[in-house]
Amino acid sequence: MIIGTAGHIDHGKTALVKALTGVEGDRLKEEKARGITIDLGFAYLPTSQGLTLGFIDVPGHERFVHTMVAGASGIDFAMLTVAADDGIKPQTLEHLSIIDLLGIARGIVVITKKDLTTADCLSKVAADIKALTVGTTLETADVVAVSAITGDGIDALRERLVDAAAKIGQHPADGRFRLAVDRAFTLQGIGVVVTGTVLSGRIEVGNHVRLSPSGLIARVRSIHAQNQPAEFGKAGDRCALNLTGPEISKDAIHRGDVVLDPELHAPTDRIDAVLRILQREEKPISQWFPIRLHHGAAEIGAHIALLGDKPIPPGATTDVQLVLDEPIAAAVPDRFVIRDVSGRRTIGGGKFIDLRPPARKRRTPERQAQRAAMTLDDATKAFSALLAAPPFAVDVSSFARDRALSEKSVEQIKDELAIVTFGTDESAIAVSLKTWQTFATDLKNALGAFHADNPDRQGIGREQLRLMLQPRLSKPSFAVALQKAAESGDIALDGAFVRLSSHQARLSTADEATWQSIAPLLGGDERFRPPRVRDIAEVIDHSEHDVRRLFKLAGRAGWVDEIAHDHFFLRGTVQEMLATAIDISRKSEAGFFTAADLRDRLSNGRKVAIQILEFFDRHGVTLRKGDMRTLNKHRLDLFGALVHSSAQTSGGESSPVGRSDFKSEWGSEPALGGFDSHSPPPVISRKR
Repeated sequence: MIIGTAGHIDHGKTALVKALTGVEGDRLKEEKARGITIDLGFAYLPTSQGLTLGFIDVPGHERFVHTMVAGASGIDFAMLTVAADDGIKPQTLEHLSIIDLLGIARGIVVITKKDLTTADCLSKVAADIKALTVGTTLETADVVAVSAITGDGIDALRERLVDAAAKIGQHPADGRFRLAVDRAFTLQGIGVVVTGTVLSGRIEVGNHVRLSPSGLIARVRSIHAQNQPAEFGKAGDRCALNLTGPEISKDAIHRGDVVLDPELHAPTDRIDAVLRILQREEKPISQWFPIRLHHGAAEIGAHIALLGDKPIPPGATTDVQLVLDEPIAAAVPDRFVIRDVSGRRTIGGGKFIDLRPPARKRRTPERQAQRAAMTLDDATKAFSALLAAPPFAVDVSSFARDRALSEKSVEQIKDELAIVTFGTDESAIAVSLKTWQTFATDLKNALGAFHADNPDRQGIGREQLRLMLQPRLSKPSFAVALQKAAESGDIALDGAFVRLSSHQARLSTADEATWQSIAPLLGGDERFRPPRVRDIAEVIDHSEHDVRRLFKLAGRAGWVDEIAHDHFFLRGTVQEMLATAIDISRKSEAGFFTAADLRDRLSNGRKVAIQILEFFDRHGVTLRKGDMRTLNKHRLDLFGALVHSSAQTSGGESSPVGRSDFKSEWGSEPALGGFDSHSPPPVISRKR
């Protein structure tokens, strides 16, 4: 159990710790010379029950309250001291407020210097303390009187602390590892050492960790837990870690950094929080109010962005957004304290509820519902509530990371809630079973209605479909939900379009007959430089208008793409050309290539090669820089799955990349209308 002292300057905190443990808390020359605690002091008390009590002695001077907050953030048990001959003082009030704001619910109030006053004075001080703690986390705490000089009451107090430690028991260590750094120093022959309280999880010698927010990588060379050499440290332990790494030095580590599991490294500078303003504040908190934010051992400048229409009055509790001057490493539901920018008074505090809030649309009903869900401390209850709030989907990985949950805890949540997940292990999206059933049914109904109204179209655009469905998932969630829906085989994903698997775009009987005569002209060896509309019209003896109209219908069906004006390519050919561009890009330096590179592979002339690349440019498939181009990997599925196992060219070369490499991230197959893009075309004369 970690015990933290609190109380006004010169109220006997350090003397009390020494009387209990025999260890001098003040360790700095300045502290001994001035007789006050400036920095955190530490002492340990082994017990006969096999427990070790760790004491954090904090400064009582108002100038060092920020250090007191750093020490109080990792404690299990508060020991508030009040001198019998001095009574309640300003830092007594402030330290009690900090204990209350940090949610430290276990503690005891110790009246020190019992030997310097009378029984009547002790009774009055005890009564004042009881009145002071009403409404705080220490309202039911016992009040005891001791003398560190005579030893009166010390043994009884020590026994109370041991009993409290036994009742608290072991901290659960199933979360991922986090340790808040309050000191960093170098020891001769050992190297860099950091100390702090383990906030969650477990660490072992040899483990790799990250320093956050800097992101430096380190390895744990050795561990001291509760002031003893150990092979591991766990949640609730006071630990010293000997860290080693290429960039690890004393100067690279700062008080307020967090040593953590590498999976948790995701610093943030914008946090939604529940904030309580102390009743003794004289003025309401207005929009963009500047503050000093204290979290763990970190102290950072920040501003308060109000999520309501009015300033926050003294004594009120409400949701706010904290916008930080610099990013910090945090977790939900960590506690925090805010003080004024001068560092003279504590204003309030609360807990973090969302580490990735939006900067805009912060007051919408949807965000209010999300914040209400995230306010719940219990991870399973919070996850369940989020599934019931818009957008009715949760990124499992982000949720687990921001709450420092272990894989075991995540699996327990999944099992208990019977959720449906889709996506990758790195970015799995979860919805409730009810939400998924509604989504899947409405998706099929929407597609069926669209096909009935538009029988000649390939399918419906993804974004248009997303906006038609309820619940309305976010774009990323919708994308992976479609992948999940396609696994049933009832839904087909054709690049940017979605259709029922049973749907095929249909033409009228006359148009179908005409298309049967046009399609072969676009395939075969000339597929990379097919004839234009006017040439085709001449060959099949139709008007240009009719041929152009039919191509527009074929384009809507997803059979062809208009590369340039009146110049149409079969969709399969477009996929093959894209596969060739991918192969060229992979073989080129830094992935860049020219129009000449594509021309040489396709043997279709510079003009047509440029038209093809400009077409890809317009659709964001290629990115142009001067005369050079590179591929946009996020748009390679725009024209559906690449269906050719190799990119054949008239020059005899082929792409070494197999079909699986080109498969669309949607796992779909294109609709080509039943025509083979390699069908040999009849001899055709072209007008130039």
